[in-house]
Amino acid sequence: MNKIAAFFHFEQRGTTFKTEVLAGVATFLTMAYIIAVNPMTLEAAGMPFDGVLFATVLVSAVSSILMGLVANLPFGLAPGMGINAFFAYSMVLGMGMSWETALGAVFISGIIFVILSLLKVREAIVRAIPLGIRYAVAAGIGLFLALIGLKSVGFIVSNPATMVGFGGITPTVIIFLMGFVLTSVLVIRKIKGALILGIVSTSLISIVVSLILEATGGEGFVQAPSQIFALPSLSVFFKMDLMGALSAGMILPIFSLLFTDMFDSISTFVGVSEVGGFIDKETGEPENVGKALLVDAIGTTLSGLFGTSSATTYIESAAGVEEGGRTGLTAVVTGLLFLPFMFLSPVLQFVPAVATAPILVLIGIFMVTPLGKIKWGDFDEAIPAFLGLILIPLTYSITQGIVWAFLTWTVIKVLLGRTKEVPLTLWVIDFFAIVSLVVGG
Repeated sequence: MNKIAAFFHFEQRGTTFKTEVLAGVATFLTMAYIIAVNPMTLEAAGMPFDGVLFATVLVSAVSSILMGLVANLPFGLAPGMGINAFFAYSMVLGMGMSWETALGAVFISGIIFVILSLLKVREAIVRAIPLGIRYAVAAGIGLFLALIGLKSVGFIVSNPATMVGFGGITPTVIIFLMGFVLTSVLVIRKIKGALILGIVSTSLISIVVSLILEATGGEGFVQAPSQIFALPSLSVFFKMDLMGALSAGMILPIFSLLFTDMFDSISTFVGVSEVGGFIDKETGEPENVGKALLVDAIGTTLSGLFGTSSATTYIESAAGVEEGGRTGLTAVVTGLLFLPFMFLSPVLQFVPAVATAPILVLIGIFMVTPLGKIKWGDFDEAIPAFLGLILIPLTYSITQGIVWAFLTWTVIKVLLGRTKEVPLTLWVIDFFAIVSLVVGG
């Protein structure tokens, strides 16, 4: 026990073994929804549920444990929401690439992220991206997730006259609304594990409704699993297509993955570090941010190898910090708690889409909060930010939102005679964006 305390610097951080373990449990409970939601999201791209579930659990466990051991920070990692939607709906379904090629793109983005972390050039990239666009893209991804959730249950449907419309009241929509309200109340009351409890509760409601429909001559939509435990599936393990991901048309998708992962991680590090007091007084940066970003990059690289969308640091880590977690042991405990779920794929596969849809909408709500930080009165900043925000859900593509936000921001600055405000790094990013648009046709 003394060796553990010394390794994680309990005394310097003012914490104890018990506090760190409880904090790890708290972080896991707030992140656990990803075990079911990520496989269901990537299943839309044609990937096998049980294979993605194994990859999700393995990436989450290994990345979180590495964060604790290498960076000694209480941050949990897992495949990111928003990035998984980009993977499934933009890259595979939107661009028509295979999921194997998309995994290759994840792997390449991870390698680039590792190199940038080792060379310490992330600061230049961070400075190059206007703050307003960063906030807008995060919020736009949130709107995108909410749209996916509402569409998956038929709440929103296509309409030839108005493009989209309300799908009407159906048993599925009613279950969705019940689950959404119930989970919202749990979140508002700050119940630990609110999202995973919401998934379980909505799944149980779905079972009851399905049984009632079957008993009255209707058609049920929930099938009970034939077994509880199963060996992990290797159906997506090391199945990436690296050569396919190295084509010219993959430049922008890879950059989009890198951009989303990097800035999601940086914003999470800053936010959670502020809560826990992990800010270096001299630099103003989170403590051990270099090591933390390197672990995050390794997590993304492993994601491509193991068979899932990019891993990222979770803002839900704040739950563990609020419980008193101050060292990497919190992250290690979080990672270890993921491992048993690699044997529970039959049960988790039984979770219906209607049970995860409320979570997608709520995560969308969480992700739009940065909109308040945008200077809407400064139109040279607000116009590009708004394009990034609105084009992501309307084009069903995170890439399009990012590209047009960057290009519009640059063009406006040039036409206003303020070219000096456009850093060299952003010119390079704009160049690759244009090339990718031309190549992509």
